[in-house]
Amino acid sequence: MLTITGKGIGQRRRLFEDFSVPPPEEVGDGGPLTLRALITHVVTQEVAAFERRREARKLDRVLSPRQIEEGLERGKVSPEGRDGLPRAFKEKPVDVESAIATALEAFEDGMYLVIIDEIEYRELDAIVKLAEDSRITFLRLTFLAGA
Repeated sequence: MLTITGKGIGQRRRLFEDFSVPPPEEVGDGGPLTLRALITHVVTQEVAAFERRREARKLDRVLSPRQIEEGLERGKVSPEGRDGLPRAFKEKPVDVESAIATALEAFEDGMYLVIIDEIEYRELDAIVKLAEDSRITFLRLTFLAGA
């Protein structure tokens, strides 16, 4: 599995929790893989995972005593049942093609860099080298005032 990490320059905390995606099929058959294809693969996998999480949250859940206690400590006990879904989880499905286009445009606009196993990639059509356990870091760039 590929490990996906998100970082911001000058920030100690990660942008999101690390997650894993299976390698693209191109890696398994030994064919070349471009950064564009890799970003497309990661976005497609994450949109699918988001949709699965959204569907799972629609189900009523029974909370354990420990989960209730943790919720009380946070100030909100919520089983995330049908009536308690946030509005974003009730809306229409994510358009995967639009999400891919947004991710590729953000890369072209210099909003983030991609680092794979400590090698930085700056071109969408660059051939990337992946191992089955590669770490892919999306590094969000911050623009300086007046730049």
